[in-house]
This record gives sequence, structure tokens and C-alpha cells, in this order.
Amino acid sequence: MKFSMKTAPLRASVAALAMGFGIGAAAAAEKADVMHWWTSGGEAAAVHVFAEDYDKAGGNWFNDAVAGGDAARAAAINRIVGGKPPTASQFNTGKQFDDLVNNHLLRNLDADAKAGGWEGAVPPLFLKAVERHGHIYAIPVNIHGQNWLWYNTGVLAKAGVPVPKTFDDVLADMPKLKAAGVVPLAASTQSWQEAILFNSVLASVGGRKMYVDIWSGKGDKDISGPVFAKVADTFKKLKAYTDPGANNRNWNDATAMVIQGKAAFQFMGDWAKGEFANAHQTAGKEFGCTILGASYVVGGDVFVFPKNKDPAQTKAQDLLVKVMMSKGTQLRFAAKKGSIPIRQDVDVKSLDICAQHGHELMANPANQTPSVDMVATPSVVGAETDVINKFWNDPKMSTADFVKKFAAAIHG
Repeated sequence: MKFSMKTAPLRASVAALAMGFGIGAAAAAEKADVMHWWTSGGEAAAVHVFAEDYDKAGGNWFNDAVAGGDAARAAAINRIVGGKPPTASQFNTGKQFDDLVNNHLLRNLDADAKAGGWEGAVPPLFLKAVERHGHIYAIPVNIHGQNWLWYNTGVLAKAGVPVPKTFDDVLADMPKLKAAGVVPLAASTQSWQEAILFNSVLASVGGRKMYVDIWSGKGDKDISGPVFAKVADTFKKLKAYTDPGANNRNWNDATAMVIQGKAAFQFMGDWAKGEFANAHQTAGKEFGCTILGASYVVGGDVFVFPKNKDPAQTKAQDLLVKVMMSKGTQLRFAAKKGSIPIRQDVDVKSLDICAQHGHELMANPANQTPSVDMVATPSVVGAETDVINKFWNDPKMSTADFVKKFAAAIHG
């Protein structure tokens, strides 16, 4: 999963095109055309699990990959409103597919959810995230923790740096790592990656309640307070410990720096773990993982199923839902993807220690901090991502200026 914090508003284009086009058949009846953006090594290994299990169940998976979350969603929406929809298409868990629902372009999956026993197996936070107007309109396929800190165990040991427990610890350790000749923090100037880092700081330093209140538009007093100022200061201080090559670096290339021992730390969602697995590294051995605090920022991926006039395509969609939500497929997919199963009734003992810790955190609703895509509209998320990006990259922007711009953007 490439987590995208920035999604252009699509309401106007969806509404206009939906009025002008009918809904046509997607592809040949025997084929499931599945659009997604899983193109890195670990992601490709994970999506292969879905494809293999779907084919074994009697389907015919057609891998329709489009690099980049924004590009993949835009391509899918154009096809859906243009009358040539894919069988299924990937979105992030949250509000990104609201316009498609409101324009009656998606099937509801109520019958599939009932048959699959989702209620009681899928965390309420995620069921709510795919429900609109009392109906289920997407299938959640995983739970991704977004605020993980990944580290190279050998690099930390050689520098004499213990595993940090707080961001104050992280900042105290950075000079030691720099002196040891490694890049302390593998990062990127891609705005969505900067936003991942900012929200990791907000969830840890500010805490769950502040995080949720701010992103839901109810945290004006928090934004103007001293704790949020510390969040901003902490975030900006981390920039000094990145390297010049961070400019527009892909997330998986940053992960590779940690894998290869060129960098000590990376803040990234647990899809990064798929890259470690693809490099044949083991959690707790060559690399480690930790959450700074108990606030576990969670999101994930969903698939939507466009309406169509072909009964064979509807049948293909139903089979996709059944396969993707089966316990065995969920477990194998999570092992490759780095996520944890969306079904909490799956035994995760065979998964790595990071996944097991994530599963434990999910057991307590008080730890579950929804991703920004779950609580804010795409337009607000995009505007705030721009503000975060400018603050990270402009050495002249003060914390006070950032706070003012952030406060303005949160209300659109």
C-alpha cells in the first residue's frame, strides 16, 4: 500500500460524468479485472496471494496495476463513471469513495458481509469506515498501522543506541547515529511521506484524543496550545537528520536504506515490513519495530465493486469478496503485505512479532487511532498535506506560522 494523504476532490467530475453515462459491463465474463496500486516488491508478493487464491477458487484474476495511489484511483473513477468499470478497484479505508456511493455507482455488499460473518470479526472502526447510509459499500482487506518506527538492529547496536520509547529519545539518539556515519532518519520530500511522519509525532506527543479532535475539526483549542507547538517543533527538528538524497525518494527506497544498514530509522506504515520480508530479513533479528506510545494509527485498503449489467461480473465480484475475506487468504496476505488481518478471529501466532504486537494493540479500542482518511475529507487532507510539506521544506517558516496555516486549512 502506498498511503496517500493527498487526494484531489472528485465530487464535481463524478457527478457530471455519472449523469452522462450508463454503467456497462467491465470485461470478459470469465475475468476479474482488479485495479490496484500495489507495485513494490513486497506489495506484488502480497497481491499474488489474492490472485492465486482467487484462481484456485475458480476465478480468473486479471492484474490491473497502476503505479501510485492517486493515479490508480483517478483511473478507476474515470472508468467507473465512463461506463467501463473494472470488476473491483482499490481505495484507502475512509472517505475516498464517498462520491461514487452518492452517485449510485457502487454495489452494496450487505449480503456478502452477512454471509461472511463480518460483524463480530471486523473491528467496528473499520465496519463504520465502509458503511454509507446504512449499507456496506466496500470490503476492507487489511489493517495497516501507519505510525511504526522501523530500525536496523545492527546499526543501533554498533552506535550504542537503545530502542527509543518517545520522540524525545529519538531526538537524543540522532546525533549519536550521525556521528556513527549513518543516516539517522531515512525520509522523503514526497508530501504523503512527510504527513505520515507528522501524524506519527502528533499521535505520540499529542495523544489519541488530540489527534482525533484535530483531524475531525474539533481541535481548535488544541492547535493553538503548547502541546501542538511541541508536535510541530519535534517534527521540524527531525529534518536535520535526513540526507540530501531524500528529495522525492520513494518510500520503499527509504526502507531499503534501513535494510542495507545505510540508515538507522524510518517512520512508515507496516507495508514497509513487506520489503523487509522480501529481503529475507526477520523482525527481531536484522530489523526491529516499535510504536512510540500506545496510540496506534490505523488505516488500510479496501476494494469497491462497481455496478454492472453483466451477471457473470457480479458473480466474479461475489467470489472476490469471499476469497479476500477468507481466513486462510487473510493470513497469507498479511504475512506478505506487512499488515494484520482485517478479521480479528484469525490466529496470528504464525505472523511476525510486529504483526502480533499490532494485533494486541487492536484488541483495545482505546489504542485505535483512525487514519486521517477515516475522519477528514479528501479536500481537508490535501490542504493540510500541503501545509505540512511547506513547513518541512521551508527553513524560514516558523512554528507560529505553521500553526496559523494549519488552523486555517483544517476548516477548508
